[in-house]
Amino acid sequence: MYETPAGPAAELPPGVVHGAGRFAVGNDDGERFALTRRCRHLFADLAAGTIDDGCLTCPWHGSQYDIATGKMVRGPGGAFGAIPGLAQSVKAVANVVPLGRGVVVERDGELFVHRAE
Repeated sequence: MYETPAGPAAELPPGVVHGAGRFAVGNDDGERFALTRRCRHLFADLAAGTIDDGCLTCPWHGSQYDIATGKMVRGPGGAFGAIPGLAQSVKAVANVVPLGRGVVVERDGELFVHRAE
């Protein structure tokens, strides 16, 4: 089984997100998660995002992805949210093709991501 090193567990306290290979790895109040790190909207790096109410939030236009499923729960905002139908279209595509998920495991104080089955 292929695994991606994700760094020391001590460097992923609650509220933190960082990149590990193709994944954005985060800690939502003690629940570690891994989602593929490119936003479905304009491919922003979600490893630079934030965690808000169980969602990974895109740093560019605020799209939000459920950390449990990888599905987009809110489409892009800002100027992009003002374009009629754009946010809904992006969200519809992202729900058909959600972000990929990984399973975060800890071994000897180090974190690793295994691709979810």
